[in-house]
Order: sequence, then structure tokens, then C-alpha cells
Amino acid sequence: MFALIRKEINGFLNSLIGYVVILVFLITISLFLWVFPDSEFNILSNGYASLEPLFTITPWVYMFLIPAITMRLFAEEKKTGTLELLITRPLTELQIVFAKYIAGVILVFISLLPTLVYYVTVYQLGLTIGNMDSAATWGSYLGLLLLGACFVAMGVFASALTDNQVIAFIISLFLCLFFYIGFDRISAMAFTGALSQLIYQTGIYAHYVSMSRGVIDTRDLVYFLSLIALFIVLTRTIIESRKW
Repeated sequence: MFALIRKEINGFLNSLIGYVVILVFLITISLFLWVFPDSEFNILSNGYASLEPLFTITPWVYMFLIPAITMRLFAEEKKTGTLELLITRPLTELQIVFAKYIAGVILVFISLLPTLVYYVTVYQLGLTIGNMDSAATWGSYLGLLLLGACFVAMGVFASALTDNQVIAFIISLFLCLFFYIGFDRISAMAFTGALSQLIYQTGIYAHYVSMSRGVIDTRDLVYFLSLIALFIVLTRTIIESRKW
């Protein structure tokens, strides 16, 4: 399984598109946070030491970055006919799915690592050095990593549905968008009271915002892990169905 994880990571990092995707992500985030003076996300214009703009804009960029990373994981294997060969190896379908999933999460983690420079920068820029809410910042980073892990699970699922990478990208983008703000919008428009709150809590946004406050609630962790497990199981079911 570890050999498959290495294969997927090397396949992404050995291609030009891998570096382009990560570079586009970092450039986009940097432009909004540090360059565009009229942007509501510009840290220097906000006048206070906070990385909140980073955690506001990154989920939206991840909706495009992560589908671009995951769209090839199974779709390419199907198109080239190597998926059948992969299934014959001494690995279960769950191990194959999990290996590709872990590779996707590692790539997302790699893309997130350079943003730690922003934390150091904002930490130093405070009127009093270190005058920032570090607990909320690290909670937000954990929330962002878990959100990215959920998006990867959806992307792997979308890639398993088709042998066309473009279609996999579109399906993954839709799933990420719907689970991030879809339930929030539905609860606000169509329902009130307890039902509205239940629908709101079904979406990712509610739990991501909760973790951004710096408080690690076990209910949020259970939600993220359950959503990841759901899409991994669904992906495994799709791969198993090729034997029927």
C-alpha cells in the first residue's frame, strides 16, 4: 500500500501540472492576502494581526485545487486500463482506495505548508510581537486540513465514477461546493427552527467555522471523520462493482 502511495505522490510531483496547481494556489492566496489593496482579504489593510482572511478564502480556492489533484487518481487508471491490473495485486479494494486517498491528503498538506510563512509574518507584524490569537489560528489550520481531507475524499469518489478527468473534476467541484455551503443556504432559505439548525449542521461550513474559533470540539472531529469515511466506503463500493 505504501508503494502505491509513493507512486501517486511521485506521479503528481514528477509532472509539470503538479507544480503548476500548487503554485497557482499559493499565488492566488498571496495576491488576495498581501497584494490587492482593495481586497477585503488584504491583511495589511485590515489593521490587525489576524490570519482570518487566509481561512476564509482558502476553502474556496481548495474547491478548484483539490478536484484538480484528485481527478486523475482513478479516472486515469480506468482510461488506460491499468485499474484491472491494480485490482489483481495483493491489495484489497479498500487498501487501494485508502492509498490513493492518503496520497491526495499528503499533496494537500504539502500545498498548505508554505502558508506557515504567513503565520510567522503576521506574528512579527503585530504592534506587539506575538499579539495574535494563536489558538484560533492553529484551530483554523486543523479545520482547514480536515476540510481539505473531506474534499479529497469527495474528489477520489468523483474520480472513481468516470474515466474522464474533466467530468471527474466537475463532479468533485459540485460535491465540494454543495457540502461546504449548500446546506447552509438551504437551511437559511427554506427552513426555520430546529430543522434549519439540523440542516445547517449537516454541512461542512458549520463545523469548519466552529473549529476556526480555536476550540476543538469532538463533535466537529466526528463529523469530518464520518464524512471522510462515507466517501471512502462509497468509492470502495464503486471499485468493487467492477467485479460484478
